[in-house]
Amino acid sequence: MVKKTEKTSNRETHKSRSKHYLTVKALVDRAKYYPLSEAIELLKKVSLARFDNSAEAHLSTVKTGLKAEVKFPHQTGKTQQIRIADETLLKELAKGKINFDLLVTTPELMPKLLKFAKLLGPKGLMPNPKSGTIGADPKKIVANMAGKQTFKTEAKAPVLHAVFGKLSAPTAELEQNFKALVAAIGVKNIKKATIAPTMGPGIKVELGKK
Repeated sequence: MVKKTEKTSNRETHKSRSKHYLTVKALVDRAKYYPLSEAIELLKKVSLARFDNSAEAHLSTVKTGLKAEVKFPHQTGKTQQIRIADETLLKELAKGKINFDLLVTTPELMPKLLKFAKLLGPKGLMPNPKSGTIGADPKKIVANMAGKQTFKTEAKAPVLHAVFGKLSAPTAELEQNFKALVAAIGVKNIKKATIAPTMGPGIKVELGKK
């Protein structure tokens, strides 16, 4: 009897997964732009994972540098980590450690943060007046931003990625979250919208531009 090697087993697993992928992929008409409700119902059917996948939006935008702040009407399963700059955080930055999605500071501490501009700047994490992340009462700023999420296009490509919920959520909630995301970015700024599960094929969404 021929003993299966680990490599052979891996090839068979990959082959099996490929068949599964092709099966769910066949459910999606790649040339079609689906109405939102239909797209989300289909999204729930094409997930390849056994765990509760995230519902992801992949948006092709008219330009790079677009940024949007969204307060979703329903939970997305993902929270934004907000930090207030202090001496402890400065020590972490000195070691190159970043464990937050948004940084808030006071005007007094801003000069110390400028030393880390090369670390924070490219990631879009440097506090600035336009984003409302500098103020005399940083705790109040954090309270106002709680529940909001910030999304931006990739640095070198007009593409924006965002999680807008979990597949286990009701279709109506996912619809409302997706609409909130599109509204924050501006439908006129979006060339094409595709939604997909964390593991599974993408589905083009009709945005209903007028």
